[in-house]
Amino acid sequence: MTTAELNKMSANGNSGMKKTSDASENSVLQEWTGPYDGVPPWDEVKVSDFPAAFEQTMKDIKAEFETVRDNPEPATFENTTVPLELAGNKANELFAIWGVHSSNLSNDEVRKIQGEWLPKISAFFNELTLDPKIFARYKAVYDGRMTAGLDAQQLRLVERDYEGLVRNGALLEGADKQKLIELNTELSKAFNEFSNKVLADEETFIFLTDEAELAGLPDSFIASIAEAAKEQGKEGWALKNTRSVMQPFLQNSTRRDLREKVYNAYINRGDNGDANDTNMTIAKILKLRADRAKLLGFETHAHYRMADTMAKEPETAMELMMQVWPAAVARVEEEVADMQEIADAENAGITIKPWDYRYYAEKVRKAKYDLDEAEIKPYFKLDNMVEAMFDAANKLYGMTFTENTGTVPVFHSDIRTFEVKRGDRLVGLFYLDNFARAGKRSGAWMTTYRSQYELGGNNRYVLASNNNNFVKGGEGSPTLISLDDASTLFHEFGHALHYLNYDIKYPGLGGTPRDFVEYPSQVNENWLLTRYVLDNYAKHAETGEPMPQALVDKINKSKTFNEGFSTVEYLSSAIVDMKLHNRSEPVTDPDAFERETLAEIGMPDTIVMRHRLPQFNHLFSSDAYSAGYYSYLWSETMDADTWAAFEEAGDVWDEETAERFRSIILSTANETDRKEAYRKFRGRDPEVKYILKKRGFPVPGESASAEGGETVGND
Repeated sequence: MTTAELNKMSANGNSGMKKTSDASENSVLQEWTGPYDGVPPWDEVKVSDFPAAFEQTMKDIKAEFETVRDNPEPATFENTTVPLELAGNKANELFAIWGVHSSNLSNDEVRKIQGEWLPKISAFFNELTLDPKIFARYKAVYDGRMTAGLDAQQLRLVERDYEGLVRNGALLEGADKQKLIELNTELSKAFNEFSNKVLADEETFIFLTDEAELAGLPDSFIASIAEAAKEQGKEGWALKNTRSVMQPFLQNSTRRDLREKVYNAYINRGDNGDANDTNMTIAKILKLRADRAKLLGFETHAHYRMADTMAKEPETAMELMMQVWPAAVARVEEEVADMQEIADAENAGITIKPWDYRYYAEKVRKAKYDLDEAEIKPYFKLDNMVEAMFDAANKLYGMTFTENTGTVPVFHSDIRTFEVKRGDRLVGLFYLDNFARAGKRSGAWMTTYRSQYELGGNNRYVLASNNNNFVKGGEGSPTLISLDDASTLFHEFGHALHYLNYDIKYPGLGGTPRDFVEYPSQVNENWLLTRYVLDNYAKHAETGEPMPQALVDKINKSKTFNEGFSTVEYLSSAIVDMKLHNRSEPVTDPDAFERETLAEIGMPDTIVMRHRLPQFNHLFSSDAYSAGYYSYLWSETMDADTWAAFEEAGDVWDEETAERFRSIILSTANETDRKEAYRKFRGRDPEVKYILKKRGFPVPGESASAEGGETVGND
C-alpha cells in the first residue's frame, strides 16, 4: 500500500468498530470521550504505549477485512464497498494521536518508535490491500457497476476504488507483488531516515553573544531570540536553523557577515557531509521510486504519481510552469538591478548575493514605496489576525468560532481551541497550534483528527487543526507576525475551512487530487489585505490605532513587489522536482543534478530554491508531493481566476458568489470530478492570465500592468 493510501486509510475516521481485546490500559487506544462525539485524550497519552497500539490496531483491521473477504455471498456494493469503506477506520484515532507526536512533539523516543514501526505498518497495509481475494470482490463490484442501480456518488466511489487498486499493483502476482511490498517498505524506512536527518539539522542553533551582532534587528525579534537562548540554557541570543528565524534575520540584520552565516546554515541543512547528510538517502529513495514505477507499468515516477491528478501528465504541469518561468526570471533581473543601485549609492562595495536579497529588497521597498516591513509588522498582531480570519469566515460562509480553550484536552499549553458552527448547526472543533518549539517540524500544515462523512448513520463532528511555526513574542510582549506570516495564517485556515465545510456521505470521496488540495487555501489568502480586514483588525500593537490609510495605500501599491523573487524561489523547486522524477533512470548525485538543472533553466545566481533537494521534506519525507510541487502553481491558477470571480461580482464579500464557492467547491470534497466542479462554479476552465496579473507579470496580448491581486502566494 502506498503512503497516500495509508494516509487515506488513517484519515477515514472512526467506524465505531469494537476492539478484539480490552485496550482500556493502553493510553493511546482508549475511547475518545467528552464533547463533539469524543475528543483526543492528549493529556493522558504515554508514548511508550504506541507499539502495543499499532500491533492491536493492525489485528483489528485485519479481522475486519477478512470478514468482508471471506463472505460467501456474491460481492455487492452493500456487502463489500460499504464495509470496506468503514473497515479500519478506528485507525484514524491512533494515527491522529501519532501524527501529533511525530510532527508536533517529536523526541528521541518518538523517532525510535517511528523508525521501527512505520515500515511494519507500511508492509501490513500493502499486504492487506493486495490480497487477491479482497481485490476479486472489488473487481466483481466494479464489473457489475452499470447494472447495480448505483447513484452517481456510489458509481464514482466504485470506479475510483478499483482504478486506485490497479494503479497501485493489485494486478501483480507472485514475486512481483512481493517485490512491490518490499519496495514500499524500504521507502517507508528511507522517508523516516530523511525526516529525522533534516529535523536534526533544524534543531541546531547559531548563538550570538555580543549586542553589536543584533544591529538592525527589530526589538520584538530580539526579545524572541533572547527567549530562545534562555530555553537552551544559554546567555545571549539563539537563532534556530528554521525559516521562521532565517527570514526576518536576513531581512533586517545590517551585519552582512552574519547574514551569510545564517543563510549558509539554512540552505545547507542536510547537505554538510556529516551524519545528517541526506544525499545518499535521496538517491536511495529515487532508485526505489523508479523501480516501483517500472514494476507498476509506468514510464516514470512522475507518471505514476500524476495518474490521479487534474494535470494527468508531467508535460501538462511543465507547460504551465514554463508559461510563468521566463517572466519571473526577467522580473528578478529588474529587482536585482534596483538593489544593486542602492548598494552602489551607499558605497557598500558589494555585488548582490543570495544573503543580501531580502535585506536590500526591504531597502528597495522603502525607496520605491516608502514602505518598511518594520513599519507594517506592529499592525499584524497575531491575536488580531486570528480574529480577522474567523470574522472573514463568518462574513463569507456564516461560520462562527467561539473560543473554549481549557474545556477539552490539548497536547501543549500553547494550543487554543474553538467551537465551530455554521449558522445554528454545530460543525466541530478547531485546534490552533501557532508557535515554533523543539520537536516540532518546520513549516505550516493543517490536519484533521476526525473528518466528516455520513456513512454509518451519523454526520460526524470535524476535529481540525492548524499548525504554524511563528516565533513567540518575548515575555510580556505580543506576538507580531510579518505580512508573509499573516498570509500563511490565512492559507492554513483555508485548508481547515475546506474540511469544516465537507458535506459528503462516503469517506472514500473525502480526499481531493493533489493539484486541487491547495486551491481552497490559496483562495482564502485573498481576504487578508481587503479594506474590511485591515480597517478592523490591523491595529497597532502598542497604540491600538488602526492602520492608517496612507500605509494601506503603500501596501496596495507594492502588492506585486518582489514577486520575481517569490515566484523564482518557488518555481525553481517545482521544476527541479518534476525533472528529477520525470525520468526512467534515477539520479544518483542529487547535488550535481540540482546544480545542472538550475543552470539549464537559467536560475538567477542571486536566489536559491525555496527548498533545496537535501532538505526538501515535501518530496522525501513521503510520496505526498513528489512530482507534485507544481500543484501550488496549478492551484494558484484556479485561485487567481476565482478571485477574479469575486471581483467581477462587485464585492469581494458577495454572499451569492461565496455560497456557490462553498456549495460547489468546498462542501463536495471529491464527490465529482474537480475539473467539472470548477467549470460548474466559474462557467469555464481557469485562465492563466489572472495569475500573471496577480504576480504583476506581463500578460501576452495585453499591455503591462503593475496591478495584481490582493495578496501574495504561500507555499
